Amino acid sequence: MLSIRQYVENQIHIITGLQGSPVDFTVPPGDPGLFGPQSAVWEVHADFTSMMLGGIAALSLQMLDPRVLAGVWDHSSFRQDMQGRLSRTAQFISAVSYAGTEQAEQCIALVRRAHEHVHGVLPDGTPYDANDPELLRWVHHTQAYCFLESHLRWRNAKLAPEQQDRYVAQYSKVAVMLGADGLVMDAPALRALFAQPAAELRVDARTQEVATILMSSHTLFKGAKAWVARVFLLAALDMLPQWAQTCFEHRPSAASMWWRRRVVNSAAFVLRWATRNGSVHRARRRVANLA
Repeated sequence: MLSIRQYVENQIHIITGLQGSPVDFTVPPGDPGLFGPQSAVWEVHADFTSMMLGGIAALSLQMLDPRVLAGVWDHSSFRQDMQGRLSRTAQFISAVSYAGTEQAEQCIALVRRAHEHVHGVLPDGTPYDANDPELLRWVHHTQAYCFLESHLRWRNAKLAPEQQDRYVAQYSKVAVMLGADGLVMDAPALRALFAQPAAELRVDARTQEVATILMSSHTLFKGAKAWVARVFLLAALDMLPQWAQTCFEHRPSAASMWWRRRVVNSAAFVLRWATRNGSVHRARRRVANLA
């Protein structure tokens, strides 16, 4: 019979896609991967709670670009299998962050090949291509921004500014390997990108439908888990820049934000207590040659 700790960790592994993942984080022994245990990427990406919230926030920002949204709309089963899509994204980020070098590079190569088939035309006639460096740049910047801000809010508000800059510069390696260019390399420049909305961003019927699906995803769970999941979804929107919150008609009161912080922090305490064999733990054993 599973203990409470084992049960909670198994649920985390299901959500993140670690359970059943083809990536083996324990091999080859001694391999530091793309970043290594002393990197800012390992530090920022290690916490399940902050990464989950950051991932939801990043996805919300990404869908505001109609070209990025079209790639998901036209070439994926997101609307029918949102949990699967989110798990695959989590698997990719986990792999490039913590897997051995060869496995991380293979994951990036797989995504590049998949992107070759993701192209088309928007309803207004605008072409899009998933390998467009501009779109890759937008997706990367939303991830880096949301992962860092989420880490500061939910895990370590005292992360040194120089470590924040290192994170932004280090994580850009993945985007470059995917084909992006023109990336910002420090935290102030990254935040400046999201101070105001870019001209090409908009909310249309597709955006609203995907947002509705995302914000209804808590119904995939039952009982208390569904309630906590709903709180997490709203807490992720709380982190968005003010202009983005307006796009989604998200107008949280100070009291509701305070209450959600209490719930998330309480849940995070349990999640961190339960997690002992996540991707970062396996990677640490690999690097220490203890796998």
